Amino acid sequence: MKHKIADDINIFKRKSRLLPNLIIIFCTGVAVVIASFFLYRIIDAKINSQSSVYTLYKKWSRYDYTGVYETSKNILAKHPFNNTALTYHGYAAFYLGVSQLDTSTAQDYLDEAVNNMRISLITAKKSLKPQLEYMLGKAYFYKNTISSYYYADLAVKYLQMAKHDGYKADDIPEYLGLSYAALDMTMDSIASFTEALLVRESDTLLLSIAEQYYKAGQNKAAEQYLFRIISSSSDDNLIVKSRVLLGTIYTDKGKYTEAETEFMSILEKNRNSADAYYGLGVIYEKQGDLVRARAEWRKALRIQVNHPGALKKMSDYK
Repeated sequence: MKHKIADDINIFKRKSRLLPNLIIIFCTGVAVVIASFFLYRIIDAKINSQSSVYTLYKKWSRYDYTGVYETSKNILAKHPFNNTALTYHGYAAFYLGVSQLDTSTAQDYLDEAVNNMRISLITAKKSLKPQLEYMLGKAYFYKNTISSYYYADLAVKYLQMAKHDGYKADDIPEYLGLSYAALDMTMDSIASFTEALLVRESDTLLLSIAEQYYKAGQNKAAEQYLFRIISSSSDDNLIVKSRVLLGTIYTDKGKYTEAETEFMSILEKNRNSADAYYGLGVIYEKQGDLVRARAEWRKALRIQVNHPGALKKMSDYK
C-alpha cells in the first residue's frame, strides 16, 4: 500500500513538472498562430497596396484619368494619407474638371483636386513639390475662370513657387500673365506675356498683350500688336477683337474717321457684331449726334441684349 501511494506521488510530481511545459508549448503555439495571422494580413495588405499603386501608374501612363481617379479613391479609402494616391487623385480630378462642360461639376472636381494636392504637398518629397505647386497653380487658375470668387492670387502664388523651385513648363508665363491681368496688375501681366512670347508666339497672346498695354495707357505699343494680328492672323474672331480695340483707341484719340473705318470693316464681314455697332454709337456721341448714336446702340442691344456698354449708354440718355 505504501509503495502504491509512493508511486502515485511520483506520477503526480512528474505530471506537475510536465504541466508548465505543456502550457508553454500551448501558449507558444497560439502566439505563433496569431503572429502568422497578422503577418499574413500585413503582407497581404502590402501586396494589395503595391498592386493598387502599380495599377495607378499604369492607368496614368495611358491617360486614363477616370481610372486613376477611381483607383486612387479606393486606396485613399483605406490609407487616407497615402501621398502617391493623394497626388494622383488630385491630378486626375484636375484633368477631369477642366474637361467638363457643366461648370458645377467642373467646380466640384477642381475643389477635390485642390484639397488633395494641398494635403499631398505637406508630406511630398522635396523633388516632387515643384510639380505639385505647378498643378495647384493651374487648378486655382481654372477655378478663377468658372467661379464667382477670385482665385487669381492663389494661382500666382503657386505658379511663382513652382517657378522659383525650378519647375519648367512653357505655359507658366502665360498663366501668370492671365492671372495678373485678372488682378489688374497690368505691368506684371505685360512682363509675363512678353516672357511667354519668347517661348511660343500666338495671336491670342499678342491680343492679350495689346489689351494690357491699352489698360496701362500705352496705346502706341498696343497698336503695334494689333496691327500684327490684323495683318497676319487667320483667326477671324481675333481679327474682329483686334479691330474693335483699335477702333476704340482711335476713338479715344479723337481719330473718328480711322475709328469708323475699323468698325465698318468689321460689319462688312459680320453684320452681327454688337461691339462694332456700339463703337460707332460712341463715335457719333462724341460728334454730338445722339440720334445716330442711340440708333447704333439699339442695334447692338438687338444682337446682344445684355451688352454692358450699350445698356449704360441707353440708360444715360433716357
